Amino acid sequence: MTEISPRGTVPHLMELRTFTFLDILQPQLAAFLQTVAQGFLPLERQASLFIEIAPGIAINTVTDAALKQTRVIPGMQIVERAYGLLEVHSFDQGEVRAAGAAILERLGLREEDRLRPQMLSEQILTGVDGHHAALIDRMRHGDMITEGQTLYTLEVHPAAYAALAANEAEKAAPIHLLEAITFGAVGRLWLGGGEAEIAEAARAIGKTLGAVTGR
Repeated sequence: MTEISPRGTVPHLMELRTFTFLDILQPQLAAFLQTVAQGFLPLERQASLFIEIAPGIAINTVTDAALKQTRVIPGMQIVERAYGLLEVHSFDQGEVRAAGAAILERLGLREEDRLRPQMLSEQILTGVDGHHAALIDRMRHGDMITEGQTLYTLEVHPAAYAALAANEAEKAAPIHLLEAITFGAVGRLWLGGGEAEIAEAARAIGKTLGAVTGR
């Protein structure tokens, strides 16, 4: 946590919740973000940075630092009830990392001040019933799941780590990205596919999230 400066550049009791770098946006995650993002849409193979802070409206300070000091492009800036989320991207990984450094400097924080991800719920359901698949397909913004496939669900805290989980799952196995919620009280991820592929994706998610350092 950091205190507000006299000029208000760092909001009172700033908390760095998520600070996660995605080296190469995978095709499905990039396409999914293009579906749900309200900013300048990311492209496949770009690098991406997700920053989540509290209080939420202070995310404007984060955006200001990134855009004034680097050439990254903002894909999402979301202010919800308690937290704020920013996603920026570029084909130049160096620019994205520089944006992260500029943000941390503005906030007076370090990467290690972020929260470690906590997997609150993780489930794998094989042989999904057709009616269950239909319920999921009605609410998803990504690919679809069909009867008989395997469903993977994840609930993670803080929320933005759902993006990291989705990207690493797609790297690990040919799964279907159904839905990802990367902001709010918790993050949520739905994946579909074959049983073996989902099992491999789940292993990759667990390994990746378990390796993230922080508070």
